[in-house]
Amino acid sequence: MSINVLILFYSRHGATAQMANLIARGVEKVDGVEAVIRTVPAISTVCEASEDVVPADGAMYANLEDLKNCDGLVLGSPTRFGNMAAPLKYFLDGSSSLWLSGALIGKPAAVFTSTSSLHGGQETTLTSMMLPLLHHGMLIAGLPYSENSLLTTTGGGTPYGASHLAGVDNARKIDSQEAELCVALGSRVATLAKQLSSS
Repeated sequence: MSINVLILFYSRHGATAQMANLIARGVEKVDGVEAVIRTVPAISTVCEASEDVVPADGAMYANLEDLKNCDGLVLGSPTRFGNMAAPLKYFLDGSSSLWLSGALIGKPAAVFTSTSSLHGGQETTLTSMMLPLLHHGMLIAGLPYSENSLLTTTGGGTPYGASHLAGVDNARKIDSQEAELCVALGSRVATLAKQLSSS
């Protein structure tokens, strides 16, 4: 039986999507675990606005079956005033049926984010994403300080989850320490998913 970790994210300028791919690399370092990358469509206050059923490029759109069938979850969003972006929250707000059935109880989960400024709410955004996961009964995994990059990073990286400092113009690339922490987070969730699936 294959084990899969769903990496579910929203990305506006591309940094969060790049982080998702690095996390997937970490997931697939664990034998027998597959990364499934999904995104969510943008939302609009204009009632007539709609997204194509299939994105023009990048990851496919997620559905509730992706969430239900995952063995682990890594959730990512850019920061919006210290909170997760509305498209990701909108998707999670529609997951009540999974909450009612207990479909996510006992599965490992982690979070990641990208911000324009160093003190732009990385940690509050990460904790905002944890809240619905806790309501679903998921087991939250952070990054332990045994990850050396957590002690030396000058950009992103927190014990709450992987993060990236994109800069005010979103031009700052993911540095080596931020990348290491993304890979480590993916491996951590994959390892936990594999251990929990076998018990």
